Amino acid sequence: MPDNEKVKGIVHWVSEPHSLPATVRLYDRLFSAAEPGADQPDGDFLRDINPASLTELAGARIEPGAAAYGVGDRVQFERMGYFALDPDSTDDQPVFNRIVTLRDNWAKGTK
Repeated sequence: MPDNEKVKGIVHWVSEPHSLPATVRLYDRLFSAAEPGADQPDGDFLRDINPASLTELAGARIEPGAAAYGVGDRVQFERMGYFALDPDSTDDQPVFNRIVTLRDNWAKGTK
């Protein structure tokens, strides 16, 4: 790499034989409407709950060092966002919740 260029980021990956199993929870908008209940005849906001607001990835793989994190510790997963270790975690099955997504500059450039 030429001396005048700056590193923008480093991609880190873990091979499956050297990884640990984990569950990763991807959260999306809780409601499918901007104003929950506003379009419902009875005003029931529960009818606007987004059924896809939680996706759980049970087959995720993480680096072994991630097993040492404590509940609430935050980490960035490649191209996915920032995650925090959930209190539901066990020594054998860590659970990470996405707390912030990443900006997608690549998708913006393809429009």
